[in-house]
Order: sequence, then structure tokens, then C-alpha cells
Amino acid sequence: MVSGIALRDPPFDLRPAQVLALTQARLGDPFALLGPHSGGVPGQLVVWVPGVDAVAAVGHDRWPLRQVAPGVWAGHIPPGAEYRLALQTGGTTETIDDPYRFGPVLGALDEHLFAEGTHKRLWHMLGARVMRHEGVDGTVFAVWAPDAQAVSVVGEFNFWDGRRHPMRPRGTSGVWELFLPGVGEGAVYKYQIRTADGALQPLKADPVGFGSEHPPANASVVRDIRGYGWKDDDWMAARADRQHRRAPMAIYEVHLASWRRRAGRAISWVEAANELVDYVHDMGFTHLELMPVSEHPFSGSWGYQPLGLYAPTIRHGPPHEFRDLIDAAHRRGLGVLLDWVPGHFPSDAHGLTRFDGTHLYEHADPREGYHPDWNTLIYNFGRREVANFLRSNALYWLEEYHIDGLRVDAVASMLYRDYSRKEGEWVPNVHGGRENLEAIAMLRSTNALIYGEVPGIVTVAEESTAFPGVSAPAHDGGLGFGFKWNMGWMNDTLRYMTEDPVNRKHHHHLLTFGIDYAFTENFILPISHDEVVHGKGSMLAKMPGDAWQKFANLRAYYGFMWGHPGKKLLFMGCEFGQRAEWNHDAELAWDEAAQPPNAGLQRLVRDLNTLYRTEPALHARDCEPEGFAWLDGGATDLSVLAFARHAPGAPQVAVISNFTPLPRRWRCPLPAAGRWREALNTDATDYGGSGGGNGGAVIADGGAAMGHPASALLELPPLATLFLIHDPGAR
Repeated sequence: MVSGIALRDPPFDLRPAQVLALTQARLGDPFALLGPHSGGVPGQLVVWVPGVDAVAAVGHDRWPLRQVAPGVWAGHIPPGAEYRLALQTGGTTETIDDPYRFGPVLGALDEHLFAEGTHKRLWHMLGARVMRHEGVDGTVFAVWAPDAQAVSVVGEFNFWDGRRHPMRPRGTSGVWELFLPGVGEGAVYKYQIRTADGALQPLKADPVGFGSEHPPANASVVRDIRGYGWKDDDWMAARADRQHRRAPMAIYEVHLASWRRRAGRAISWVEAANELVDYVHDMGFTHLELMPVSEHPFSGSWGYQPLGLYAPTIRHGPPHEFRDLIDAAHRRGLGVLLDWVPGHFPSDAHGLTRFDGTHLYEHADPREGYHPDWNTLIYNFGRREVANFLRSNALYWLEEYHIDGLRVDAVASMLYRDYSRKEGEWVPNVHGGRENLEAIAMLRSTNALIYGEVPGIVTVAEESTAFPGVSAPAHDGGLGFGFKWNMGWMNDTLRYMTEDPVNRKHHHHLLTFGIDYAFTENFILPISHDEVVHGKGSMLAKMPGDAWQKFANLRAYYGFMWGHPGKKLLFMGCEFGQRAEWNHDAELAWDEAAQPPNAGLQRLVRDLNTLYRTEPALHARDCEPEGFAWLDGGATDLSVLAFARHAPGAPQVAVISNFTPLPRRWRCPLPAAGRWREALNTDATDYGGSGGGNGGAVIADGGAAMGHPASALLELPPLATLFLIHDPGAR
């Protein structure tokens, strides 16, 4: 007897200490005890099946096994014989495959690449992968827990009993693996981890799980992500041209759970594949951007506190239906961007925090590993396996789900060690500075990886500081993003628009300053969810004046925005002027969209998108100074400004804004003489305006002005933006 384990009639090579560890879920290498063994006693078979009356191995013959300890059965079979296990309980017999007769799935190359942090496709190695292994269907489970004493996979298939399916360690990689025959799509599971000091962790969800239960339940779910029948070949072939910095990009940002709802629930991926895709296409946007879809425990985080980075949230349906949404968008010519959150994660006990009893994914020092703004934990970007986990996740969405790009959240919080921290609350880098060198390296290497592996994709940084080279190539020392949100432009111009028009002449620089740095990065002009929540009010509510003036101000602002250099992004509801600020628990106020002033604003956004897409001057050189020229940026006292947009071989476009409620006759400098067609006027009656304007065209027959060769006398409607397109062939 060893520690209470008495082995009965042991003509077997068994170590009582191993058997005891097995029964207590402490056995770190179950394959050293379980399964068929060629060494020791020839043909020895040991199986672990608690709670049954009899066990036999069955193949070309039947080999009864004896119970040598509670739940442990042993016997002899011919070496190399194929077998299954016949389990008898009462009068019932069940035949199953023995998980401990199968060889490992992971190979030496997987272990090597993982150990050095260069495994590009980590989801091919870790997680719960449905497969056929050694002729049997099942799922291989693999998880990284290097400091664990023992790891088991638990689920409904084994009564959540951590003793039943201990996993095998894979060399020195820290990865644990087990193939479970018969387990497949839809199985619910977690990992039971015993720490190095023998303590049991709370059951952990799979960090690389492909699916999850419906919150508030939080177990992982086996999802077979193989073999989706994509029908988006045409989009994929043309994608690189559609997402180039010289292509038009007008992005509609969506929080799907509150875009539309059905009987109090969020719409499904399948419903969105029809309704949302149709709407975004009809509105003339080129791209749909989804706020984070990775599984997250708290709906109120809007997805920005994710724990299941590899799992599309089940709130809208299973993973293959998420692919249906992407495929539908592509077939309508729409790109799809995802918000991606590699900067932090919540501290829920079932998640990554102290995953194997150590600070595995997060920094141990709270000065590096804790986010004071969001009460979350920060990844240890300098740990090669963690950086690999994040890089591979970025590639996963692009390859497995055909996502066209990633908008990376809160990049500034990753770049600086002192972000939102007081003196003494942060740790300098190795050079004594404030830059987070490890995070910078991770972002740079992620962009290099995904741009190199997936042609035509794009990455976007939400970065609110003047950090240099965010959208410069990684090989030139930049961070390697394709685009950067222009937070400065957004803040300045919204400050201007909130001013009463009588005071705007004192703040004119807020509209013009953006051009001073407009071409230092590849910019996107963002009016995002952050601008219409947390007491900031809706876009319409920000505008001064009576009801008519509020809509007129907003129309003029959108005209200015669509004319300004930079790609465009607009959050849902802003396109029709929802009156209340965004509420993530309710759908948009679609009843308001049908009201005349809202419907007019909506038509304007649709027409702005059409004009922006069809006129190369408005998009082809969004990121190049050659595409822009001031016509008159200094009419401060009038709160009027005018600029021209250019592109090689395309008609020039003049954009003129009047940000006062006074109609004006104003001589506008123009870059060429002749006819200029009034292509869009935000004061048109069709948009809810007063109908002021220039009768469809003006003739630039005046003399030179402000350094330009021609000029025209314009009728500037109140609170309006005009787009004039040069028509040199007209008489």
C-alpha cells in the first residue's frame, strides 16, 4: 500500500505513487502510466475508467482487464494490437476508444517554433481542433501552461471531472495535449490546471478556443472551423486595389448588438448578412467596421475587454454564420474591418489572469501589468510566447475569416509606459525612457507578418499622440500600419462646430490647422462611437442653434469632412442625425431616420459617399500634399474657407464652406478658368436645406485671386458646404 493505494494482484509494472497521483488529478505525465506499453511487462495495458463494473479490451479478440485500484484497470494484450474498450455498468455495455492509445498530434517543428515565438499560425497547434487522428474522429486539445504540475481537459463529456482526462506535456514547450476520440463540434469544455505548488486554479476557458458559451456562461465550445465554402473570389482578387491609400475608403462603424434588435435581442450574423450589408451598400460606404467581435464576458465593454481572442462572439451566432456575414459583404463589394484589442484583457477568473498559477500572459508588476483606466491587465509583450499569441491572432482573423483589415484599439496606451500613470507608478524602459519598446516591437512585427502573409489587407491605428511613423513601413522604422486615425483633426473640428457661429471667427484655426500635418501619416478622419457616448451627446446635439440650424451645421460639417484630405469613418446613427447619444443596450432610433430632416441628412451622406468614390480628386491623393491646395483658408471674419483637391488626369474639385447662418456673395479663388459644376450643395432642399446656391454651375471669369489664376462670384448658402467640379469642356 502506498499512500492509501493498494494494487491488487500486481503482475503489472505499476508504480503506486503514479496511480495515486492519477486518482488525485496530480499526474503530470499520464502516458507514462496509461495506455499500451511495450516496455516493462510486454503487452501491458492500463486504462483509467472510474465508475464502471467491468472493462475489457476488444479487437480481434477480447481481453478482460482487472481493476487494480479504484478506477484503474490493467491487463495484457498482444503488443501492437488494435483495440477499443468495452465498459460494462449494470446491464449496459458501451464501447469507446481509449484516449491513451493515440500518439501525439503536435510535432517537433510545432514545439520548436512555439518555443522561439515564431509559430505564425498558432491556431494550427493550440486550441480544440476537430480532426481525424490515426483513423478516428475526435478533437485534439492543446494549451500552454508551462508552470503547471498537471492539466486536464474537462467538459460534459467527462462530467467535468478533472481526474478523467489528464493531458500529456509536450517536451519543454510548456504545451499540454490530448486527443479525445468522439468529441466534436459543440462540445463544451475548460481546462483544470494544478499549479506548481499543488493548488487547483479556477477552471479556465481556452485562450485559443474557437467558440464560447453564451454569456454569462463562459466555458469554451469546440467549433470545427475547417472547410467553409467562400464565394468571394472576385473581391479577394481585387482587394489590394480597393484598399490602397489612393483608393476611396468610406467606413461605416457598427456595434452590431445595437444597430438593430429583434424582440429585445441583437440581430444574428445571418440577419446582418442581409440587412446590414444591404444598408451599408445602399448608403455608398466602401467598408463596414465592426466593433470587437472577439468573445467578451461583459456586454457593457462593447467588446473592448475580450477574453476569447480566437472566438467570434456567440451573441450573434456560431462562427460559420459570422463567415456568412463577411462573404455577403464581399459579394456586394464591401470590405470588412474588425476592431482588434491586443492592449489589455479583463481579470475574470476563467480567463488569462494567472493562467497556470503564474503571471503567464500579464506582467507581474502592476506598474507594467495593470491598466488604471479600464481596471484590466496588460499583456507581457516582451514574452515571446505572448507576442506570438497576439501576432498569430491577427493573422487568424485575416486568413480564417477573410477579414480585410484590423483597426487596433488604444495604440497610444501600448506605446507609452507612463500612459495614464503618475510619477512613480510606471517602470522606465531599459534606456530610462517612457516608450514601451516591447509593445512597439510586437506591433511592428505583427504588421510585418500580416502584410507579408495576406495580400491586400490593411491595418489602422487608433493612436492619439504625435508618435512618429505610425503609418510608415516597419522596414523604415515605422510601426507599419496602413492608416492612422486623425484624432487631432476630430477633436479640433468638433470643438469648432460646438461654438456659436458668432464666435467661430475666433476659432478658425481649428479648421485649418489640420492641414499642417495632414500628410505626415496616412490618415482616416474618424467620427467614431467615442464621440457620441458618455455624456458627449449625439453629433446632432453637439451642433448649436435651433433645430434647423443643428441639421444645417451637421450637413455643412459632413461636407467639409468628405472634402478634406483623409479617408472617412462615421459611426452608425450619425448618418441620419440620431438625436440621443448612443445607447449600447438599445437599437438605433430608426423611427427618427424617417423624419424629413433626418432623411435629408441621410441622403446627403449617401450622396457624399457617391461623390467621394466617383471623383478621384477627392480620394486619390488623400495622403499626399500634391492633392490639396488652399484657395482661401484665411477668410476668418466670415468663417468661410475654400480649398481645392487634385488628382492626375481627373477634374479638379473645389470645396467651399460657410460656417455662419448668413448667406453670402463671395468671390472665390479657383485654380482654373471656365465652368465649374455645382456637384453637391449641403443646403439643397433635398437634404432639408433652404435651397440657396448657384443654379447648378458658376463661371470662373474673374481675375486672379489669392495666387490662383481665376475666380468666381459665389452665392454661399447659410451653414453649407459646396462642391464645385471643373468642367473645362463646357461652354
